[in-house]
Amino acid sequence: MDKLKERWGITSNWELVAIFCAFGVNGTFAARIVKPFLRSIGLNEENFPAVLFWILYILIVFAVYQITLPWSGWLFGQYKFFKAFQVKMLSRIGLGKLFKDK
Repeated sequence: MDKLKERWGITSNWELVAIFCAFGVNGTFAARIVKPFLRSIGLNEENFPAVLFWILYILIVFAVYQITLPWSGWLFGQYKFFKAFQVKMLSRIGLGKLFKDK
C-alpha cells in the first residue's frame, strides 16, 4: 500500500480508503444507471444486436463514469485527486486536448 500512496501522492490510509470507496461507488452508479436509461429509450438485448448493444452500453458507462468521477471524489473529500486522475486518464486515451489552456 505504501507504493500506491507514494504514487498517488497521498499521506494517510484514510485517504486511500476514501479513494477506493469513491471508485467503487462511482463505478457501481455508472453501471447501474445506464441500463435503465437504455431501456427507457427502447434499447435492450432483445430488440438490438447484442454486440452493438454491449458496445453502446460500455461507451455510455464510460461517459457517465467520467462525468460523475469528480462528483464522487468531492463526496468523499478527494476532489483534487479525482480531478487530476480524470485529466491524466483522458489524456492517455487521446482526449488531453480538452484540458489544454488556449
